[in-house]
Parts: sequence; C-alpha cells; structure tokens
Amino acid sequence: MQEKLVQQLKASIREQLDLDSAMSDEDFMTCIEQKVFQWSLEHPLTAGEKVKLVRRLYHAFRGLDILQPLLEDDTVTEIMVNSHDEIFVERTGRMSKLELAFENRERLEDLIQAIVASVNRVVNESMPIVDARLLDGSRVHIVLPPIALKGPAMTIRKFPVKPLLMEDLIARGALSQEAAHLLRRLVEAKYNIFISGGTGSGKTTFLNALSQFIPQDERLVTIEDSAELQIRSIPNLVSLETRNANTEGKGEITIRSLIRASLRMRPSRIIVGEVRGAEALDMLQAMNTGHDGSLSTGHGNSARDMMARLETMVLSAADLPVVVVRQQIGSAIDIVVHLSRLRDRSRRVTEIAAMQGVVEGVIVLTPLYQFEEWGEEEGRVLGSLRSTGNELTRKWKLQMAGISLAEEEEAS
Repeated sequence: MQEKLVQQLKASIREQLDLDSAMSDEDFMTCIEQKVFQWSLEHPLTAGEKVKLVRRLYHAFRGLDILQPLLEDDTVTEIMVNSHDEIFVERTGRMSKLELAFENRERLEDLIQAIVASVNRVVNESMPIVDARLLDGSRVHIVLPPIALKGPAMTIRKFPVKPLLMEDLIARGALSQEAAHLLRRLVEAKYNIFISGGTGSGKTTFLNALSQFIPQDERLVTIEDSAELQIRSIPNLVSLETRNANTEGKGEITIRSLIRASLRMRPSRIIVGEVRGAEALDMLQAMNTGHDGSLSTGHGNSARDMMARLETMVLSAADLPVVVVRQQIGSAIDIVVHLSRLRDRSRRVTEIAAMQGVVEGVIVLTPLYQFEEWGEEEGRVLGSLRSTGNELTRKWKLQMAGISLAEEEEAS
C-alpha cells in the first residue's frame, strides 16, 4: 500500500476528527471505515485493500503505527528501531531490515512518549534511557538522543501470548526429558535456582517454565525492572515492578528496595527477574534467610562465570571480604542452569550444575548435565544434554520435602 496515500488520509482524519475526545475505539474505527469508504468511491479499492487501509490508519492513531502489524505477527520475536527510518526485526532467530519507516522523527518520538506514559514512566534528554512494557507484556527498551546518535532508538522484545511449558522446551530440543524431571523435583523441593545466559538466550522463558513447577498453595512474590514474567499457575501471586525517578530526581523504587519490601509480605518464594548490580546482595540474603525455592537470572558466559559476576555485583553493594561474599553465594544458591544461543540460533540448556560450596576459598560447582554436540545437519547443531554421572549435592532438601532419593532417581 502506498505510504503517500496513508499520509494523505491521516492528515484528512486529523482535520475532521477530534482526536483528543473520549471517543471509544469502536466509534473511532467506524469513523475511519466511513472515511476510507468515501475515498474509495472515487479511487476504487478491493475489499482486501480497504481492510488493510482501515487497520493501517487505525493503528496510526490508536496503536503502534507501522509497528503494530509486527507485534501481531507471531513469527516476529524482536523489533529493533535504530531510527525513524531504520527498522530491523528478528524472525526465527534471523535478523532482517524492513522497507518501513515512520513518516518523520517526531512521529517516533510521540509514539515513544505514549508508550512510557502508559506505564507511568518518563524519558527525556535528562533521563534518556528507560525500560518499559506494552499492554501485551512485551518488553521495551528506549534510548533517546543525545545518547542515541541516529535519533530515538527502541527495542521491543516480544513474548508468546501463551507461556511456553517445559514440555514445549523439551519438544524444541532445549533440554532433555531426564533433565526436566530433575529440575521439577528440585523446584518442588525448594532448591534455590539461578539461571544464567547471554542476551536472548531464553532466560525469562525458562524461568517462566520453571515457575510452573511451584506448588499452587504457596505465596509467590516476583520482582522485576519491567514486568515480563507470565506466571499463571500460582493464585497467591504479588508482582512488583521498579519505578524510575521523576523529573526532579525523586521517587525512584529500586529492585533492592523491592526485595526488602517483599520480605515483609510473607512470601514462600521470591523470584527476582534479573540481577544486574547491587541488588544481588539482597537477593542472596533473602535466599539465606528462610526463603528457599527462590529463583533468579543473570547475564553470564557460563555457570562458573556467573558466580564470578555475582561476586562483583555483591562487592559493588558492600565492602565485604571476598571470602565472605563467596560463602554467601555458596550457601544461598543450590543449582545453576546455564542457557546458550548456539550458532544455529537455537536456544539450549548447555549446563546444569550443583553448588558444592566454597572449597579452599573458591566456589566449586559440580556439573550434573552438560550439552554434548556431535555434528551438524542442514545448518542445525546436533547434540543433547547428557548426564555427567556426578551426584546431586544437598540431597537433604529432597528429604525435607518428602521426596525420597528413589523417587528422584526414578523421575530422572
């Protein structure tokens, strides 16, 4: 459809309709349909073209403009707006540039302001970076000039309408049935599990899948920078989200303060969506003070690398001896699950490790499962998650939960 035509009709609609009025979405759609019908009397269009034109115009005013069809496209997993006239998308792990552009930079800026306002956040030149979310739960990251040199930049990470179950991940080859059975037992037995991985490796998706193993009679508190988790199996759920400072630099609510607040909510477990800095200390303290079964994620290149990164995060929060920090990590975390995005762009669990503790001043992890690659076929990496034969540490948690070792071995 010609973009010039769309712009002409948009200008005409702006002139004839009061866009600031409290017109319902249905009434607004009806007005656009009438406008398109009148225009088509002199400029014949097929029924399909009329439908596309109506939707395109509606989205220009009440949706995300040219991005709306991409949000409705289930094959698109990420939308990357580098500037108003440079847009990329990721489909099935592959990026491509689109022949799409906003009419001008101002239109993109208006859209960004509408997105952040809908979740009570602020982004401007003095605070040019913000995380937000759309109504469907998609995560939005925004960077404005002068930080973004090309103009306003926006990245939208989409999530499936229906959260993936562990069975779905097994079917996709992300992990083995045997490893999934073990993880289910560990979640039920309240092992503290930390999920590590690189950007786009599927940490949030995997965390969602793991949360489905939490018993429904427990109380769960989730803490996130921007709400992404889609936990629907727990009735007693409290979801907390951070808040940026206002234009005066006041009113900021950090993950650290939310973790402290959550401890007064009598949670059975706490889920911290992602730790990036000083909040790691509060998370570890929560795990070490009776909130077993807690889950969290973080960016790391491997399970061992993640432990080193946690050390750095904790040290940024408090001036503690390294040995003390390592002891905190060693006693708080029971299991580390590492995810990787392989060269064929598939997301796989590449390691499941059990915390052995601090041995001679060093954090020691015992690998339980490791990904083994044995070849490649038609561009897809062939391999699977294999048991190392090492025994699970801290089996007493299984016994405390009433899960016998015989049951655990039978499930795995």
